[in-house]
Parts: sequence; C-alpha cells; structure tokens
Amino acid sequence: MSKVKYKKSPGERVSELIINILLVIIVFVMIYPFWHVLMYSLSDSRAAMSGGLFFYPRKFTLITYRMLIRTKQIFIAFKNSVLKTVLATFFSLIITALTAYPLSIPGLKGRRLVQVYIFFTMLFSGGIIPTYLLIKDLHMLDTFWVYLIPGMLSAHHMFILRNFFQAIPDSLEESAMLDGASHMDILLWIVLPLSKAAFATQTMFYGVSNWNEYMDGVLYVNDQRLQLLQVYLRQLIYTDGSKSVLSGADLAASAAVTEESMKMTVVAITVLPVIIVYSFLQKYYMKGIMIGSVKE
Repeated sequence: MSKVKYKKSPGERVSELIINILLVIIVFVMIYPFWHVLMYSLSDSRAAMSGGLFFYPRKFTLITYRMLIRTKQIFIAFKNSVLKTVLATFFSLIITALTAYPLSIPGLKGRRLVQVYIFFTMLFSGGIIPTYLLIKDLHMLDTFWVYLIPGMLSAHHMFILRNFFQAIPDSLEESAMLDGASHMDILLWIVLPLSKAAFATQTMFYGVSNWNEYMDGVLYVNDQRLQLLQVYLRQLIYTDGSKSVLSGADLAASAAVTEESMKMTVVAITVLPVIIVYSFLQKYYMKGIMIGSVKE
C-alpha cells in the first residue's frame, strides 16, 4: 500500500521558512558569545584588537594558554574549583535524595509542616551579614568546608526530585514492603535506579551552580591556597590581575599579549568544562525537568 505524500501549501512553506530562519538566528545569538570568547583567546592579540566578528582565529596562537599554564595560581584555582564542584555536587545529591524521598511518602506525619518550612527558605533568606556571622561562629572562614556545607541543599531542586519520586507507581513500593524491604532498601534499589533521568538533571543543576558560584570564595575565603577559578577570573577582570600574569612571563611574550586576550583565555577555560559536561547530560535534561516539574 503506497503512502499518500502530503503536499504543503505555499502558506505552510513560508511559515516553515520563517520559523527556521528565526531558529537559526536564536541559535546564533546564543552560541556566538561563547564562540567569540574561544576564537579571541586563540587569536594573536594584535590581530584581535581590530575588533569585528570572530568566526575563526586570527593568526592562530596558543601563547596565552602557555602563559597561564606557567602560572602556579591557575592550577591551584582550577583544582579547587573541580574539587569543590565534584564534592559539593556529590553531597548535595545525597542530601537532596534523603530529603525528597521521605517527603514523597503520603503517610508521613508532619510532612506538610516540613515542606512549608523548606519552601519558606525559597522566599526569604537571612541576608549576607547574618550568614557571614553564622559562618564565622561555625569557624568555617578560610576553610574548604565553606564551599560544601552552606549550599548543600537547594529547596527548588529538592521539590523537583520529590515530584519525580511521587510519579513512581506506589505498587512497586508496596510489593517491596510485602517482601520485607525497608524504606532505605526501597530508596536504594527501586527509587534511585528508576530516577536516572532526574539525577542526571540534578547533577547538571548542582554541578553548574557549584562551578559558577564565586561569592563564597569572595566573602568567606582570603587564603590564596583555597582560591576558586571564578574568583581568579574576577581578579583578572576587575582588578587588572592579568598584569601579574603578564609580568611573570618573558618580555617577548608579554609584548605579544594584551590583557584582553588573557581575560578571554581565562573565560574560555572557565566555560568549556560546563559545556563539555552538559553535552553528556543534555539527553536527560528535558525528561528530568518535565517529569519532575509536574505534580502527580
């Protein structure tokens, strides 16, 4: 049986063409800023100073990357950022799951009161000064713990994960309980394996947030050994810290590199890890968001 080929009307073709053109423009507007930074960092500084659009490197060079590699602080900052992102994301996922699962159980006593208490934190916060005084009293200033503990649980992410858990059929949990499984067994062996999409989404949320967060490093940490890559980037942009990087290089290299090229290089190093991680997790993103955002 032959299939009848649908013939589009002229109006549908025009509409489709307009939509495709708009989508291309939107994609270009979203992607080009990142591409511009990357191409600028790979270009010769003097050629890059001419301005304009950067679709490819102008006189390709890796001199700014080589200069940054020679600086000790960039490795310290990069190591701290990676360590903070991995550990903070890991602990946040554990705490979020342990909080979301009990709140997804309908028969839990006091569940609504706890949910209101957590939801309240989404609307109001203690403020910068009270938070600073609290962290100071807890002796977390200039310690790595200040990167992990204060933002360990996000109420927004917890509610998304709770809704995802609520979407899992109750019959699975009931049958497991009849076989003698505890709530912890159900969480570990039934709920979590069925929540891979949700956890991939939460991992990306927490990971990107922890990677981009720099206020903790600005407000609570003065020790250069604990400096984050984002704080190092802020130092280059706002305090002309790139002069210290340039001054540490040989005269020939310093003369060939501008501060703007150095800033673009650090921005590229900061953004690329997030883009790489997102490329692996994006297939779970929409599924985790759509299922977790709809209350059953």
